[in-house]
Amino acid sequence: MANIENLKKLANENRKRIIQLVYNAQSGHPGGALSIIDMLTAIYELDIDLNNDIRSKVVLSKGHTVPALYAILNSKGIIKDEEMTTFRKINSRLQGHPFTGTIPEVDATTGLLGQGLSIAVGMAIAKKNNKEKNHVYAIVGDGEMQEGQIWESLLQASHYKLNNLILIIDYNKLSSYGDVNKSMNLEPLNKKIESFNFHTIEIDGNNMEQVVNALEEAYKITDKPIAIICNTIKGKGISYMENNPKWHNGQISDDEYKIAMQELEKAEV
Repeated sequence: MANIENLKKLANENRKRIIQLVYNAQSGHPGGALSIIDMLTAIYELDIDLNNDIRSKVVLSKGHTVPALYAILNSKGIIKDEEMTTFRKINSRLQGHPFTGTIPEVDATTGLLGQGLSIAVGMAIAKKNNKEKNHVYAIVGDGEMQEGQIWESLLQASHYKLNNLILIIDYNKLSSYGDVNKSMNLEPLNKKIESFNFHTIEIDGNNMEQVVNALEEAYKITDKPIAIICNTIKGKGISYMENNPKWHNGQISDDEYKIAMQELEKAEV
């Protein structure tokens, strides 16, 4: 059984890393990175062995939230502290979207929203054909659920009964300009995903106990693909960022940085 308190502590440390990255670069996408970091932290702790070539894979389809992935890789020692200061700088390995060409532990190059699930479906098919007994995670934003390619991929995953595919939907309900469901309504999202013959789980994606329980439930499914709908808060953990579409991307001032780090320090107590 996973240690929930340890995972909470690690997720909070990763939130600090996200804030530090975006503050140093004066550029980046903190809101969605903060909303998905609880799930991403748990996935990497429970099911990703970066020392093995044949392992579970993570496709960060919402590639602009790459500060969350870099925070994870920094916590694992793959990205050193000094390199974290180079985020979004010319010639840095740490660009604004994931890129496999410079960091081998990044599992997919992503950026154009809607394409990551297709990549994950292909990986999952390959793993099944190779009889590999691990998973492929597709981390998808709710805004990109409005892309037609997503729904084509759901059809394909269902057709091939990809029980090794775990779709994670970061349902923070805010895109770069405002309410996702006002631009194109996704509801009832759970019923729509279920209709594609996915085993569907809906949780509070910022509640670590629910996150772990959902993953453990997903690992038991043997006959169909799995979707975990994570109801999250954009900017989770930073009071002035929470549920504020301004922080889809942006620059963090000195005062905002101090407030954010103070709040995360208090969250550890």
